Amino acid sequence: MSMSHRKPATLTPAMQTLLQRIRKAGRPPLHHLPPDKARELYHLGAEMLDPPRAPLARVETLQLTLAPGVVRPARLYAPRAAGEGEPLPVLLYLHGGGFTIGGLDTHDSLCRQLSLRSGAAVLSLDYRLAPEHRFPIAVDDAWAGLSWLAAQAGALGLDGSRIAVGGDSAGGTLAAVMALMARDHGLRLALQVLITPGTGAHADTESHALYAQGFLLERASIAWFFDHYIDHAQRTDWRFAPLLASDHDAVAPAWIGLAECDPLVDEGVAYADRLRMAGVPVQLELWRGVTHDFIKMGRAIPEALEAQASIAQALREAFGLPLPA
Repeated sequence: MSMSHRKPATLTPAMQTLLQRIRKAGRPPLHHLPPDKARELYHLGAEMLDPPRAPLARVETLQLTLAPGVVRPARLYAPRAAGEGEPLPVLLYLHGGGFTIGGLDTHDSLCRQLSLRSGAAVLSLDYRLAPEHRFPIAVDDAWAGLSWLAAQAGALGLDGSRIAVGGDSAGGTLAAVMALMARDHGLRLALQVLITPGTGAHADTESHALYAQGFLLERASIAWFFDHYIDHAQRTDWRFAPLLASDHDAVAPAWIGLAECDPLVDEGVAYADRLRMAGVPVQLELWRGVTHDFIKMGRAIPEALEAQASIAQALREAFGLPLPA
């Protein structure tokens, strides 16, 4: 299909209904708010569409020293108690929110589902947010968290030889960057899980134009997130735009899950292509007729539960885990 004839894809009936409900609720767009108010609003609504928080045998909030004087919370989820059975493999999870909003609580339900469904442990990291902490601080925190996990896994009763990294949206960007950094530092990862990630520098693909308004993640909000996080002159740094890394050889195998009606879909596809060209095994999944952030809408959007099941299966295969009982 030639570029000029591409039209926005049709939303599923459930997605259309949900977007209508969101519009009727009349919440101010994030980009009309200062960051602290945007965080409050996002926190209030973040799990409204997620399944209820699933009970797990082990949920612990930890304090990680990421750098001198930098202590950040992280939350560990596991389907069995510490000391029971063999040490579990673990997924380091980096939450979405445009590097500016989000935290442990906004992604608690999702992390529980990933642990429950896969049988692996999940460690969710509360990295520092912009604009108080601009690029590359989120990257530095994520790398410090991954390095800490690799070193301390055994003390937590986890298997440090089986680590994966994942995240959604901005967290997906960070996860892709972690996979590149892990390769460069000789840290072997079993899998990178990239959920609707940003990978490009300038929000200039065709899907950014096609889905600029009316599809949940608005062009103005993307600009608001980026402006809080990073200077224009830095945007071609691969730690912000992993698509621009000089090479992608020998990074961890990837599971990439995209939403069709998402401004970020084209750069997600481009990243999958780039990894494949570098000989990296890629499982690319595209959910039709849904928007950005659909992964957190399991109460309303069946595709969210399909995506969570697909991630869980990819983690089980990468980690060599049996199906959960």
